[in-house]
Amino acid sequence: MISRLWPADAPIELSDEELIAHYEQPDRNLPHLRVNFVTSADGAVTVEGESAGLSSGADKRVFKILRMLCDVLVVGAGTVRAEGYEDLRLDEKRVAWRRDHDLAEQPVMAVVSAALDLDPASPLFTRAPVRPLVFTSANAPSERRGALSEVAEIVDCGESTVDFATMRRELSERGLNQMLCEGGPHILGELTAADSLDELCLTLAPLLAGAGAGRITAGPASPVRSLRLAHAFHADGNLILRYVRAVTAG
Repeated sequence: MISRLWPADAPIELSDEELIAHYEQPDRNLPHLRVNFVTSADGAVTVEGESAGLSSGADKRVFKILRMLCDVLVVGAGTVRAEGYEDLRLDEKRVAWRRDHDLAEQPVMAVVSAALDLDPASPLFTRAPVRPLVFTSANAPSERRGALSEVAEIVDCGESTVDFATMRRELSERGLNQMLCEGGPHILGELTAADSLDELCLTLAPLLAGAGAGRITAGPASPVRSLRLAHAFHADGNLILRYVRAVTAG
């Protein structure tokens, strides 16, 4: 059956509370890894090298709610550099919501970098309200390891590359079960290959970016993973989609 999503006869504005209910997990103690991306209608992950050109007010609203709900935010070093990530710090309204729900006031920032190609003087580390985690490989340069260990906890998850199944297990063992990943494409590709992804939140922007930009995923080939559409919202031409891991029979 094909049913009509848009245009709707009577669009209904969703409150923050209703949006939270659509994204909150029923059991926060169960490990759950969610990825959030925005893409153009023709599949571009960036405009002029950044995702900001694809984002809208509605997308940013969901973006902030997902950050509020997570225990840990995972992002690749390349995305940290390209997007200019700074310290992960929620505003007072979202801190109050977390307090009311018996959560730590701020989520933890976790950066993935097999080579530890990160600046320890970055505000992401120096102004972080919670000591960040850095997931890396055992073969990462020792001098970078020493500098970064002053401002973050360094966690080895493989010999020369980061094993994402190990990373997910390390997070869960720290009680950081609600995991949100914001990319980049290579991280999504690795998570897909490792079958470590539970949910994909995807905003489809009403833009044609043209040739040149990559897709939201990159890296190693992997088996096809089936997803189920959990919800689809519309906002000013943007489709805000949520896919979850499909349950297989057997």
